[in-house]
Amino acid sequence: MNDTYDVIIVGARLAGSTLAYELSKRGFGVLLLDRAEFPSDTLSTHNFFNNSLLMLKDMGVLDKLLETNTPVYRRAKIEFEDAVIDGRFPEVDGETRCLCIRRTHLDGILLEHARSQAGVTVMEGFKVSQLVMEGDTVAGVIGQNRSGNRQEYRAKLVVGADGRLSAVRRLANSERLIGVPTGYASYVCYLSNYKQEGEIGLEFYRKNGNYAIVFPTSDNLYVFGTMFPMDDKRTLERFQTDAEAGIRELIDRDFAGTTLQQGLAHSKVAEHVKGLHGYDNHWYRGMGKGWALVGDAICFKDPTIGQGMHDALFGARLLAEILAGKDDWNGSWDELAVTYQQEMERKLMSRFHLGCQFSVNVPFTEEQMAVYRLVEANPDLIPPFFGIYNYAFELEDFQALAMKKLS
Repeated sequence: MNDTYDVIIVGARLAGSTLAYELSKRGFGVLLLDRAEFPSDTLSTHNFFNNSLLMLKDMGVLDKLLETNTPVYRRAKIEFEDAVIDGRFPEVDGETRCLCIRRTHLDGILLEHARSQAGVTVMEGFKVSQLVMEGDTVAGVIGQNRSGNRQEYRAKLVVGADGRLSAVRRLANSERLIGVPTGYASYVCYLSNYKQEGEIGLEFYRKNGNYAIVFPTSDNLYVFGTMFPMDDKRTLERFQTDAEAGIRELIDRDFAGTTLQQGLAHSKVAEHVKGLHGYDNHWYRGMGKGWALVGDAICFKDPTIGQGMHDALFGARLLAEILAGKDDWNGSWDELAVTYQQEMERKLMSRFHLGCQFSVNVPFTEEQMAVYRLVEANPDLIPPFFGIYNYAFELEDFQALAMKKLS
């Protein structure tokens, strides 16, 4: 095993494995590290809209993912207070399928795909504790392997693909550019025997200030997530003492009469309920001398809008493309950093701000509810409305169409 590489990637899940694959295609030598061993799970609602499936297909992993028998879906049903919007996501370049595949399947398949590429070395069970510095430039990592032995590896670039609480980001002292705290607690679990009416698909609800979301997923299960205000101390205490009972009581109380309540009544919680009490929607500086960030490490946004998986794929592909465009990284860190930051923000910032709207514990405005009711009353607005989420439409495009209806 080598001690020196072109790139060391810390974090081997979606963002890290994708980046390793993309770099290997361009001839770089990569060391891909993760403190976990695979297959293993992580807190996630793990949804891909159809635009992301095109990227997975380009990587050569889509067929393998579909072999897990995870169902695809095309439909979405949104209930925001008294507005109900039910339809299909618009196609993107001929692709209509969306996929919500469990991380136990997804991450393992992507990791093995990366491992099979020429020039990629994978090390599981390795925890990074320090960055190697040469002057003011990051030049490698120091950490412990699964046997507890201290090891050091060097590279031209160290990339943090290690998630929302990135160690690489902290060790590199990346500047936080935006931080928008949420007022919500978030809980996620898997349901068996959950039944949907008609065509399967995404369900997304906001009722009485609380959110709930359901996706069909792998292993004949549905992934269920709910968010409620953290200042609702009674509900928070109930979830902390008995999360499953808390879920059922919350749905019966605040989502009464919905198809969600009906589906949950006959379902069972299949595995342990996972919770997250507060988090920040954030943007960090994504690159400096000898280091970079990708995935949730650079940008984390509210999980209700289902963009994190797409953003990890997009960011990994973008970073690999930018790096491949420069032969001399050491003399170009500032230029590379500016290009990477600008392109990430250009693509992702509008959805980031959309997610921040859902993170704030305030009622929908009358203007927002008027838009949702307008979409409900005009079926031709449903594809562009859903198209905001899969990049088939930009928010400005949808707003222009909505204004025409009002004029």
